[in-house]
Amino acid sequence: MTTTWLVTGAHGLLGRDVLAELAVDPEAEVTGPGRDRLDITDPTAVHAAVAGHRVVVNCAAWTDVDGAERSEAAATAVNGAGVRHLADACADHGAVLLHLSTDYVFPGDARLPYPEDAPTGPVNAYGRSKQAGERAVAALLPHTGYVVRTAWLYGAHGPNFVATMLELATRRETLEVVADQHGQPTWTRALARQLAALGRAALAGRAPAGVYHGTAAGHTTWCGLARETFRLSGLDPERIRPVGSERFPRPAARPAFGVLGHDNWSRAGLVPLPRWDVQLASALKQPGFAAPAAAARAAGSRDPS
Repeated sequence: MTTTWLVTGAHGLLGRDVLAELAVDPEAEVTGPGRDRLDITDPTAVHAAVAGHRVVVNCAAWTDVDGAERSEAAATAVNGAGVRHLADACADHGAVLLHLSTDYVFPGDARLPYPEDAPTGPVNAYGRSKQAGERAVAALLPHTGYVVRTAWLYGAHGPNFVATMLELATRRETLEVVADQHGQPTWTRALARQLAALGRAALAGRAPAGVYHGTAAGHTTWCGLARETFRLSGLDPERIRPVGSERFPRPAARPAFGVLGHDNWSRAGLVPLPRWDVQLASALKQPGFAAPAAAARAAGSRDPS
């Protein structure tokens, strides 16, 4: 039986991997508009796009954290009102909604991983805008709405921290990287597989609606991620020098501890995502990262002139 999927924000870092994952499913019929074809802040367009689909995966979002601090209303129009339009359309058309959210809905002052039902309390405008979207899903789709919080995404289809580190390795001998923010680096391809599995489980009635944490197991710092990226790429991890967040002041405050717990996956009969370092090792073997890693190694082997 064919299942119709709509993937919003399909041209982005995660959206393209979701499309690729669904493309190998012979029972999936997928529509994947980018922002140029579907603006989720337009309720009329959203209702028309959702019609005829059984599962909607919302990868469309305002992701500029510092930009949200300067333009909170604009960020909330996408991350809050836009999500409400999607949830309302899914309610009207009987579709399941998988909505991507963020660890930034938490204050980041915990010492243990945040469980799915932990009280939220964002410390910046971006987090508040994403919290508004979560609340819309919970209010409008109590039985068919799924909020999947993720964090520290990297992948082959857009700018991200891992790719940036490999690119900078070709130009700088040492790099200063923040070592006092803790999170869970998550590969977009692994998350895409999890989203597809969750959508199928939801349609089969095996996955209760609610919040799921789509992040890697374990945790590290940005410095730890940079060093492991170098090590796995054949580069000297000691080229990465740890510094505090004060070294790179930003308009928006960053949660110091964005580590999430993963208990709810068992309710859906699904295994949580693998450890962050296991995911990274797999990702760095893919073509999207192989070329930058090779270039970084070549640059590191040149004699200084």
